[in-house]
Amino acid sequence: MAEKTKNKLGKTAVKHDVSDYVKTLSEEYRMLVVLKAQLYGGNWEPMLDDLRNRLTGKPYIFKLANRIQDDIERIEQMQKFEHDHNVDLADYVEMQ
Repeated sequence: MAEKTKNKLGKTAVKHDVSDYVKTLSEEYRMLVVLKAQLYGGNWEPMLDDLRNRLTGKPYIFKLANRIQDDIERIEQMQKFEHDHNVDLADYVEMQ
C-alpha cells in the first residue's frame, strides 16, 4: 500500500499506484465503477444494498448483472482500494 504523504513525490507515487490498479481492472470491474458514478451518486453502499436485496428477494432499484455475488466481491475489493488510497476510481476509469 502506498503511503499518503503531503509532498509532491508522495502524491505522484499514490497516483501511480492507482493508475497501475486501474490498468488491471477487467471490463466487469470497470462497468461497476461506471455504474457507481452514474447511477449511485459515486457511492458503493447503495449499489451493494441493491445487489444484496436482489439476492435475498427484496425490492431493488436496478437490474445489474447475473453474477451478483461476483459483483459484490468486486465492489468490496474496489471499495477497500479506494479507502486505502483515498481515491475515487471513477476519476481514473474512462466513462463510456
